[in-house]
Amino acid sequence: MKALLTVLFCLSLAACSGNAIRNKDGTASERGLSLSGIAKSDVDDITELTQREAIACLKRLAEKLYRRNPSELGKSPRQGLDAAMADIFDPLNHWHLSARRSLDWQASINSAFDANYPGDRIAAMMKGLLTMVMASYGHKTEIYILDSLDPQKLYNAARNIEIVAWRLANARNDRREPLLLSNGQDPDGIANLSFEREFGKLIAVQDLGARIVEGKTNRAIRFTVVNVATLVFLPI
Repeated sequence: MKALLTVLFCLSLAACSGNAIRNKDGTASERGLSLSGIAKSDVDDITELTQREAIACLKRLAEKLYRRNPSELGKSPRQGLDAAMADIFDPLNHWHLSARRSLDWQASINSAFDANYPGDRIAAMMKGLLTMVMASYGHKTEIYILDSLDPQKLYNAARNIEIVAWRLANARNDRREPLLLSNGQDPDGIANLSFEREFGKLIAVQDLGARIVEGKTNRAIRFTVVNVATLVFLPI
């Protein structure tokens, strides 16, 4: 009997491993097997996937914003794009111990759209967005069967991201110049909507995560129509 149980256990682990998806940059999406995986349901795995995709969207947005607004890199002691990205996202490697968890994400985002803010607007906005997204996942980097996330927080985060996208496109200084450049037109007059598309992906990922968690927890989402022009964030 012990031998049979051992064989079944090994087979169950083997069944959990599939063929890795090879990404365009050469990396693979396959995750290594671990005993912690036994404490996860399929829904937990999918929820973690939505979280990782949300973080990937934030990284793409941060890099695109710095490339579009290189002057922001000169507002801090950091040297170069890589250092700026590390400053924003490296706390994810030890999020449970990071002081970033207690960041006032609303104040951080709002400062990025303050015409008199002297610091790096991109860092302020992206740190605030990252902390808000992580808060919507209960500040967890791994999700297990017994974890109970709040779908309302995931949904509210999606609506808050809509507000940030609107503010990014519309915030101006006293000279009516954009505080941060995002969407625009190329020299041929063709619209470049790459920022809008990336924000759209991020919003869709958060909404998907909310629906998944709603189904797992049977906690109904209170759907709210948000007027982005009011600039009032929903609580997380």
